[in-house]
Amino acid sequence: MASSYRNNKKYDVFVSFRGEDTRDNFTSHLYSALSRQNIQTFIDDQLNRGDEISESLVSAIEASPISVIIFSESYASSRWCLDELVKILECKKECEQIVIPVFYRVDPSDARNQTGPFGISFSKLEERFKENPEKLRSWRKALKEAASLSGFNSLNIRPESELINEVVRHILKRLLDQVFWRNDNKNHLVGVESRVEEIESLLGAQSKDVYALGIWGIGGIGKTTIARAIFYKISSGFKGSCFLENVREESQKPGGLACLRQKLLSNLLKDKNVSLDIGLNFRRLSRMKVLIVFDDVTCFSQLESIIGSLDCLTPVSRIIITTRNKQVLRNWGVRKIYEMEALEYHHALELFSRHAFKQNHPDVGYEEFSSKVMKYAQGVPLAIKVLGCFLYEREKEVWESAIKKLQRILHPSILEVLKISYDSLDDKEKNIFLDVACFFQGEDVNLVMKFHNASGFYPEIGISVLVDKSLIAIGSYNKIRMHDLLQELGREIVRQESINPGNRSRLWHHEDIYEVLTYNTGTEKIEGICLDMSKVKELRLNPNTFTKMPKLRFLKFYSSLFNGENKCKMSYLQDPGFAEVKYLHWHGYPLKSFPSNLSAEKLMLLEVPDNDIEQLWDCVKHYSKLNRIIHAACHKLIAKIPNPTLMPCLNKLVILNLRGSKSLKSLPSGIINLEFLTKLDLSGCPKLKRLPEISSGNISWLFLRGTAIEELPSSIERLLRLGYLDLSNCKRLKSLPSSLYRLKSLGVLNLCGCSNLQRLPECLGQLSSPITFNLAKTNIERIPESIIQLFVSGYLLLSYGERFQFRGFSLGKGHIVLPGNEIPKWFEFQSVGSFINLEMPPDFFNNSRVQ
Repeated sequence: MASSYRNNKKYDVFVSFRGEDTRDNFTSHLYSALSRQNIQTFIDDQLNRGDEISESLVSAIEASPISVIIFSESYASSRWCLDELVKILECKKECEQIVIPVFYRVDPSDARNQTGPFGISFSKLEERFKENPEKLRSWRKALKEAASLSGFNSLNIRPESELINEVVRHILKRLLDQVFWRNDNKNHLVGVESRVEEIESLLGAQSKDVYALGIWGIGGIGKTTIARAIFYKISSGFKGSCFLENVREESQKPGGLACLRQKLLSNLLKDKNVSLDIGLNFRRLSRMKVLIVFDDVTCFSQLESIIGSLDCLTPVSRIIITTRNKQVLRNWGVRKIYEMEALEYHHALELFSRHAFKQNHPDVGYEEFSSKVMKYAQGVPLAIKVLGCFLYEREKEVWESAIKKLQRILHPSILEVLKISYDSLDDKEKNIFLDVACFFQGEDVNLVMKFHNASGFYPEIGISVLVDKSLIAIGSYNKIRMHDLLQELGREIVRQESINPGNRSRLWHHEDIYEVLTYNTGTEKIEGICLDMSKVKELRLNPNTFTKMPKLRFLKFYSSLFNGENKCKMSYLQDPGFAEVKYLHWHGYPLKSFPSNLSAEKLMLLEVPDNDIEQLWDCVKHYSKLNRIIHAACHKLIAKIPNPTLMPCLNKLVILNLRGSKSLKSLPSGIINLEFLTKLDLSGCPKLKRLPEISSGNISWLFLRGTAIEELPSSIERLLRLGYLDLSNCKRLKSLPSSLYRLKSLGVLNLCGCSNLQRLPECLGQLSSPITFNLAKTNIERIPESIIQLFVSGYLLLSYGERFQFRGFSLGKGHIVLPGNEIPKWFEFQSVGSFINLEMPPDFFNNSRVQ
């Protein structure tokens, strides 16, 4: 195994020995043991006839990273042995060659000082070379140096077979350490050591049970590299070891699984002609401590066919499985799973530089280019290596062109590896993956579930499979997360459906969408469109644009700019193909009513901010599937709703966004009281002067930024779940109701820009949880004493206005975070240079709270 990784050395080990002492016993046994480990070993009987021994020996020593010196009783009687020794120590000094002495029936001190039987042998050579004192001095010096090195003593390790096993294990470990951990190695291993340590800690070194560990992650993330590194680091501690590479690929060949099982048994039992009796072979294994790595396993049946179960192995054996499919590990009862993550930026840049510049950092002038490649590769070693090799010694113009191309097209070598996981999915799972890649990155997983339930794709199992295969993840706040390269994989798969965008299933790039919609080249292939309208010119839609898209499930026209201009122009729709639409988001919807064939039974999401719709509710009153969200700035309709609580579709409304409704003056009283409404956004409604009285409600987020509200109703106390209240830039707001203290969940109160607000109610001190106040650009000068008590045991994040004063109170253990980079002028203790001088009271250090 090790000879495949010799760092361009001809041999792995050079053995220096006295033939008449050990050739037919210890040396031959050691050579056989090394050969069984596939360690290429040089001993002098490998020389071809006609070679001059001295030159061949010198070449062999120089071609080996490790030398083993077998000190036997008559070793020092041979000038050839001593000349070898001098050359070995020269290579140790100049080339960092590893030297391992083995004292075979010789006391190390005798070899060091040329005494005892060993010294008698050397004295015979001294007599022959007494005319060459320089040569004798070099031999004595070499013997003393080599015999002082740490090695193995046959007098301390019995029997001889155990001595040989220990020597072989040590050689294997040193050899593999040298190959994998030297800084200048050609494997370009970066950021590996810390991960190997983590995995070692998970392997359960103290456990006496068979222990299996899974290494799980996306393709190209470095699972095999880490598994190989850990294998070579610890394999010397096992009686048998095997690294079964590419299980997925090999198992697909005719008789592949049988060949893998044969290879496993041969390597573990060190027998190339292993018996055909499988039962006998596994009984032999059951008595051995073994280490096995199954690399790139894709299904449980592969493991079952190759080894059966863990029961056939002896306790203290260790199994490592690398896979893209977490379910494989569960099925085999794997206890610990190590999830491979992307490289940290500095490691990624170093790895890239080693391939692109043949050094540990980018060339001068290429730093920005390298940073862009890092942003694209997102820490995936495969992508980093492929792109580094591709860009090596290329001109800057080529770098620029390549980076632009990568933004649209995934590199073929990266595509090939990543696509393996996609190919293993069924059709419905593939559809979910492509939808997420094109439309749902960063969206709430519940929303994605409902959309794909409405599409008939069984997302409960489908999304679980995608997570298990590392194709997506569920991140913080329950958001769908997909690695950028996997997103590019999905989009590249869609691009390869047709050279003509109108014949593809999904459209997300603004140029493609603009072309299809402007020239009306859509077809029945299109299932989804997602357009950022801030990136296109004015878009004039043909009345029958959507009639060619009967399979359309997803339609999203949005603007990434907060106050994006409505660029979509349309006079009317001619029987559009909206019958299958489940998700409709259209910022600035240009018509006064929705399409007549918008299916009430199939639609599960409706978002139409900033629109002029005047006819909606008659057609949606039976929309029972709108149970997740209606996000509609339909301000012209609001006043027409007599009792929102009586409308089935509104009863299940969760988020209502009326942001930017310029003419909205009031809300129907039932809106805030809707049972499932948790988020109400009325920001930017400049004519809204008041909120209706509140009888109940579950609103957690209430946005009133930039409204004309002068005061809040006292009944706001009934919003018991309200945690975020945004009143910023409500310039007419003069006071806050005293009932606010009943809002036990309130954590953020944003009053920034409320220029008419001069004080806070005393009763806010009765709030029972920590709170963040933003008082910037208000006329509030000080916080009431009662409120200060909130911060004694809590954490205050406070933005304050120019007139704000802190005089007259003590915060105890509380904290205040002040914005800016200067000490406020009102602060009593000002800095002098980098220090602040404080005069403490005499009993200050006796205070138990001083730490």
